[in-house]
Amino acid sequence: MAAANNSALGLTVRRGMRCAIYTRKSTQEGLEQEFNTLDAQRDSAEAYIRSQREEGWVALPDRYDDGGYTGANMERPALKKLLQDARDGLIDCVMVYKVDRLTRSLLDFARIMEVLDKHGVSFVSVTQQFNTTGSLGRLTLNILLSFAQFEREMIAERTRDKMTAARRKGRWVGGIPMLGYDLSDRGARLVVNEDEAARVRAIYNLYLEYGSLMPVVQELNVRNWRMKEWTTRKGTISGGKPFVKNRLYNLLTNMVYIGKIEHGGQIYDGEHEGIVDPEVWQRVQDRLRFNGRTGGRQVRNKYGAVLKGIIRCGSCDAGMAHTYTQRAPNKLYRYYVCVNAHQQGYNRCQTRSVSAPQIEQAVVDQIRGIAANPSVVDEVVRQLSEQQTAEREALEREKRVMERELTRLAEETPGLIRTAGKHVTDRLAELQGRINVLEGQLRLVCDQLAESVGQITDPASVLRALRDFDVLWDEMKPREQEKFVKTLVDRVTYDGRTGKVTVGFRTAGIRQLCMEVRTSK
Repeated sequence: MAAANNSALGLTVRRGMRCAIYTRKSTQEGLEQEFNTLDAQRDSAEAYIRSQREEGWVALPDRYDDGGYTGANMERPALKKLLQDARDGLIDCVMVYKVDRLTRSLLDFARIMEVLDKHGVSFVSVTQQFNTTGSLGRLTLNILLSFAQFEREMIAERTRDKMTAARRKGRWVGGIPMLGYDLSDRGARLVVNEDEAARVRAIYNLYLEYGSLMPVVQELNVRNWRMKEWTTRKGTISGGKPFVKNRLYNLLTNMVYIGKIEHGGQIYDGEHEGIVDPEVWQRVQDRLRFNGRTGGRQVRNKYGAVLKGIIRCGSCDAGMAHTYTQRAPNKLYRYYVCVNAHQQGYNRCQTRSVSAPQIEQAVVDQIRGIAANPSVVDEVVRQLSEQQTAEREALEREKRVMERELTRLAEETPGLIRTAGKHVTDRLAELQGRINVLEGQLRLVCDQLAESVGQITDPASVLRALRDFDVLWDEMKPREQEKFVKTLVDRVTYDGRTGKVTVGFRTAGIRQLCMEVRTSK
């Protein structure tokens, strides 16, 4: 015990030394016992204090116990209360059983000692002899903390290696529970929650219908669909938050939903059951990548390829790219070519290519058929108007949120500038980085809003365009034709083996008219 050598160590001792005893355990295992490790640590500290009774040492009745908290950081309620009481002058000495009970980080220890030194509070470890007021004592303490930090990092490395091995076998290794699955009784496997799984599949289909994240977020909020809600080990309810753009994106790109596990850039077959059809999942990824490249905006279309970006090969489910050949100065032949055939050789795909004017005409014929049904025309107009309004309102809300956050950050900055210290510099750098990111995102949202205003499809013009389709189609410019088709059509699939064209329409009212037509190669 350090008590016998206390005077030799030169600890600053005062009459009526008020000692605060701090205890910690990394996990909650065993804390429910009548006498647990926190009690054992406190008993040792109290015995030390009793040995110093003649020097006026007394143990404060307040307990500073952090049960179930790691020593790798300072996010611990009892530690925060201890430091605040030190600042308020309520304690004269902090006592722990061992140094690593206080912290396992050299940086955190330096921060804690800075607070204690500033307010004249001593520090004692029951089982380790050192004096925090001398350079030699500090060196000894830093050496002890170095070993504690080394031990923590070794534990972390072993944990990461174990998790990597489990991932390679397709096992669930923990994390935030996700919509569509529950955890097994032992928490080692994902079990399908059928009700939530149906909702996940519906969300994927909604994205394929709307073709953009923000309208889907709006629709989910209207339906009051939320993220996964679960009960923690402490019995508190967590999760259940509304969908926002980034949460929806994470859900749509999660490979767990097709029965896969991704780790370290590698993909492994999972032990759990997939709940989303792999073909649907891949279509969503293709659409997300397309929107990521173009921001959802139309790109320049020099040769009037009205199906560019929405046509796919029915043989291998690859995209089909628009191309052309020019055999005479004024004679241009346009085609849609399977990307696999184009990049890897024509023997890799049975579809290969198709005449662009011919397949475009097949799709136009389908749209012409819609115009012959007045009730469907009315439904198209209604749904297009609702979709455009919802997307615009979602962008407006996102813009307001960003503006409020920028205002808050701007108000925080002047106060930090007047304060000195390394932590202040770090915070200023963090604030500036956050401001730069928000300003960039705000500019993008403003551009999207401005563009949405310029691209609003007037319901009356859509109505006229459908009813007078034969006259207006030939009068439209190629860019207008492309925009018109993509307003109604989500996906076109051409199968060269059968010559069939499948047209998938965006709105629910038109989906009933989806059908296959034939076109020759």
